[in-house]
Amino acid sequence: MKRIFTYFLILAFGVVAVVSCKKMQPAAPADESILDGPVEGLTSAQKIMFLRGDVAFNDEIFTAETGLGPLFVATSCGSCHAGDGKGHPFSTLTRFGQSDNTGNNFLAHGAPQLQSRALPGFEPEQIPAGATFSKFTPPANTGMGFLEAVTDADIMAMADPTDADGDGISGVVNWVNIKSYITLTGDYITNNGKCIGRFGKKSGAHNLLQQTASAYNQDMGITSLYEPYDTYTGQEIDPEVSNQTLLDVVFYLQTLKAPIQRNPNNADVIKGKELFLQADCGKCHQPTLKTGYSTIAPLANKTFHPYTDLLLHDMGTALDDGYTEGNATTAEWRTPALWGLGLSKNSQGGAYFLLHDGRAHSIEEAILLHGGEATGSRSKYAALPETDKKKLLTFLESL
Repeated sequence: MKRIFTYFLILAFGVVAVVSCKKMQPAAPADESILDGPVEGLTSAQKIMFLRGDVAFNDEIFTAETGLGPLFVATSCGSCHAGDGKGHPFSTLTRFGQSDNTGNNFLAHGAPQLQSRALPGFEPEQIPAGATFSKFTPPANTGMGFLEAVTDADIMAMADPTDADGDGISGVVNWVNIKSYITLTGDYITNNGKCIGRFGKKSGAHNLLQQTASAYNQDMGITSLYEPYDTYTGQEIDPEVSNQTLLDVVFYLQTLKAPIQRNPNNADVIKGKELFLQADCGKCHQPTLKTGYSTIAPLANKTFHPYTDLLLHDMGTALDDGYTEGNATTAEWRTPALWGLGLSKNSQGGAYFLLHDGRAHSIEEAILLHGGEATGSRSKYAALPETDKKKLLTFLESL
């Protein structure tokens, strides 16, 4: 009898302990407050692939023994994209060498990416004399699979290279060289052997496979089946990351969920969006796009709200760094997606570092640095009463 009593006493204590622990555990963050997490609707096999990609992206740290360098910028993917968010000035990249559409004349000197760190016994790269350069703050990763699945035809339809409508806003495509490992399918459009770029500050990468393989190679000095050349010697070497791992990371990036707007029904947020559109900001930062066919069912034929047109726009002399990629001019930049903007500080140390190089420390400062095709919108914002400016900024913070 005593043994039975003791058993139930232990059982009761265990139940109390479990309940108490659950009460002490912090609540999981709301989906709209974080950027990471998969899109809904993945199959069991796809969820496993997503998790493998998550581990490879966020947890794998390369060393000399696993292929790092000898020249590099970072030791892992996640070190530049904490929580899949925007990078910090400490993780900012430097691209150099090209000032017009004739190509990069400094490829033999390490261009286009400056590898600013090196293993012991090696010297990091320096920007060679005569080369132009620009700083690129790493972007947030979320929702990129949706952007990848926008059709070329839809991107071309948003372009207005001759400003036919006379609104001062053109928007052009960056035609980039087709990498040998990229297979164009569906309605992809080509131009003299080039394809439409849609990723990177200058839209220098066609798809997420190119973006990922290039990042492994240029950021970490890691060769793959797709980018087999060592950035230090220029020689072709065996892959230092497996093809499966690289494809897992590509799938992870393709299937990260789109950022979720916060407080969409707030009166100031609603009014702020109206003011945003009245200032013609939405002509470049297109609120709504749709995807076409995708082999990943949850991404196919979806309407989404990224606030970008995926086109290049001339942003004026203040944002002209004298460096470019593909056929973009030095003042042209791809319209960045604004979704997730209000969460940027979470991965940037509690402060904003906006625009292509992180020079803007507030959303308002970023707006006021807009020039070129965005001059009209900047002027309309500047002319708003302070109360309306605050509402517009509240809307942008909600994205």
